[in-house]
Amino acid sequence: MRTPSDEAELVARARALAGRSLEGLAREHGVTLGSVGRSTKGKTGTLLERVLGATGGSSATWDFPSLGVELKTVPVDLRGVPRESTFVCTISLRDADRAEWATSWARAKLRRVLWVPVLVLPDGSRRVAGALLWSPTAAQDVVLAQDFEDIMGRIGAGEVEGLSGHAGRWLQVRPKAAHGRVRTAAPARDGGLLATVPRGFYLRALFTGALLRDPVALPGRREGESSAG
Repeated sequence: MRTPSDEAELVARARALAGRSLEGLAREHGVTLGSVGRSTKGKTGTLLERVLGATGGSSATWDFPSLGVELKTVPVDLRGVPRESTFVCTISLRDADRAEWATSWARAKLRRVLWVPVLVLPDGSRRVAGALLWSPTAAQDVVLAQDFEDIMGRIGAGEVEGLSGHAGRWLQVRPKAAHGRVRTAAPARDGGLLATVPRGFYLRALFTGALLRDPVALPGRREGESSAG
């Protein structure tokens, strides 16, 4: 599929998919999806990248580099509630004490996002729902910046091992590695470095679900919310 020439073409292409069966699209494009689950989410993203003409691939760029737009697919239930958090980017743990939200890759990734919800039906089949092109409002950016600065400050202070998915109102940190044996360097409390599992930034389902309903939403944390949220 040819890369969209502008945002309008990209959005039109994405919205034209609304109601289409994900399994049918997969057959048309020669992609094997597998059953619903975390292990197949990447395949869903790969399929929609192909269908929409994304060219970023696994490179350190946006899915649509010429547009500066990132594609995020979100599995949702019949109520439109996301089933899981959404990966944003990996974290450079070693450089945490020097990181700033204004120049961060996390902020760049979230500057312009094409959200494509995928409705997961009770029988396990999936259908593409209405796409949304979104940029954070000034108020949303403030909250994301606070989360980023709090989390990166704690990592920079050597607290990475004590940092759980409960930190952050909308942004959270979770392990991001192919398997548990992968290690990367992070600041230690004694000023040196320690070996730890790579981490990534994720957007809580609470936030993505809210913005899919209202792009300017400012949801608060729910009491007792799980780290997977």
